[in-house]
Amino acid sequence: MKNPWRQRWKEGRIGFHLHETHPALVRYWPALGVGPGAKVLVPLCGKSLDMRWLAEQGHPVLGIELAPEAIEQFFAQRSAGVARYPQAGFDVSRQGNVELWCGDFFHLHIQQAAEVGAFYDRASLIALPPATRERYAFHLAQLVPPGAQGLLISLTHDDQEAGPPFSVSGQEIERLMTPNFRLELLENGEADDRGRCESVWALKRRGPLV
Repeated sequence: MKNPWRQRWKEGRIGFHLHETHPALVRYWPALGVGPGAKVLVPLCGKSLDMRWLAEQGHPVLGIELAPEAIEQFFAQRSAGVARYPQAGFDVSRQGNVELWCGDFFHLHIQQAAEVGAFYDRASLIALPPATRERYAFHLAQLVPPGAQGLLISLTHDDQEAGPPFSVSGQEIERLMTPNFRLELLENGEADDRGRCESVWALKRRGPLV
C-alpha cells in the first residue's frame, strides 16, 4: 500500500507547504516563555520554514519526517553543509541548529527525545486520519517532559471526510489533548474561500515538575 504523503512529495502535490514562516508562530511563540536554548520537537515537519525561524530564535530543532524528498528540499534551500548519520532506525541529517530525522514519528523513543523541551505542531495532527490521532496525542505526550510548552495549529473545513489535511474540531482537540496537556485556545481564524479555518492552541504538558 502506497503512503499518501510519500506520493504527494514525489508528485509535488504539497499545497499545504507555506513559503514563509507561519504568522501565528511569530505572533504567539514568544508569549509561551519557552526557555532559550530549549530543543523544539517538530513532528511530521515536511520542509517547513517555521523550523528555520525557531532555530533563529536560538532553539535547536528536532524535526521528524517520513518523506526523504521533504528533507532534501529543506536542506537545499541553503548552501551550508549537511552532516548525515544513522540513529536507531532513522536517517539523521543536520544543518546548523536543525536536525531532521527521516522515519516514522511513532518509532521515536523517549530516550531519543531526551533533550526536548518544547514542541510545535503546525500540520501534524491534521495530517492523520481519525484512527491515528489518539495514538499521536498519546505518543507526543510520552516524548515531552512535564511543563513543556508548545503550539498546535489545527484546521477545520466543510468536508469532514476529505483529507489530508483533515478537519479536526476544537472538541476533538480537547478530547485528545486534555488528558495530558493544559490547553488554551489562542485564536480562531476566519474561513478562507475554500471554507478552511485555522485555530491556534497553546499546550502545556501536565505532570509534576522535576
